[in-house]
Amino acid sequence: MTFAATVLTLYPDMFPGPLGASLAGRALAEGVWSLSTVQIRDFAIDRHRTVDDTPAGGGAGMVLRPDVLAAAVDHARARQPHAPVLAMSPRGKPLTQARVRALAAGPGVTILCGRFEGFDERIFEGRDVEPVSIGDYILSGGEVGALVLLDACIRLLPGVMGAASSGIEESFESGLLEYPHYTRPVDWEGRTIPEVLRSGDHAKIAAWRKHQAETETRLRRPDLWERYRSARVDPPSGARQKSRDDTK
Repeated sequence: MTFAATVLTLYPDMFPGPLGASLAGRALAEGVWSLSTVQIRDFAIDRHRTVDDTPAGGGAGMVLRPDVLAAAVDHARARQPHAPVLAMSPRGKPLTQARVRALAAGPGVTILCGRFEGFDERIFEGRDVEPVSIGDYILSGGEVGALVLLDACIRLLPGVMGAASSGIEESFESGLLEYPHYTRPVDWEGRTIPEVLRSGDHAKIAAWRKHQAETETRLRRPDLWERYRSARVDPPSGARQKSRDDTK
């Protein structure tokens, strides 16, 4: 099944952009995934093709109109009824690797890209649109965020990365940052590859990598570390129930 991506945007020429190169580009050419863009301006209702208006209550900037957005969303949903509709917004729920995996396992995704001051809030009330954020910063528009989201999904599609294990030990997959990597030369400017990685002892290497991942996460991302620790301390409810049943 082809993973189908539809992007609603005022700047369709920004796609596929970097997604047309490297692994994602090859997968696109091979039909592993598909991409279509929808020009939001095509759903404007006046002769000037207006898509935005001034903020109610005053203020700087312009806001994307809900009637225009709804028409574009309805059009995309009719073409791809089973795909979730996401809106790139700094007010959305942060994107996680778990969410990316869930999206990549589905039929595809429709992404609504904002501009100006963002969306009229009523689009989220009147349509099933989920706001999603890629980080705590502001971009000029949602298109770059859409590229990030799609790249994260596409690399997980079967066959895109080559070896099936390529993504298993990467950052965030296990709740930890990834361990450090090294390659030749063994000695570079007086800095050498850690001896354990040259030992050939796979058990020691695995233990070193796990320790490094835990240390890096604890120092660089204490928020991830706390979640990781909590997950290890608190087993799933089913496991707790099984443990209690075994003692009876």
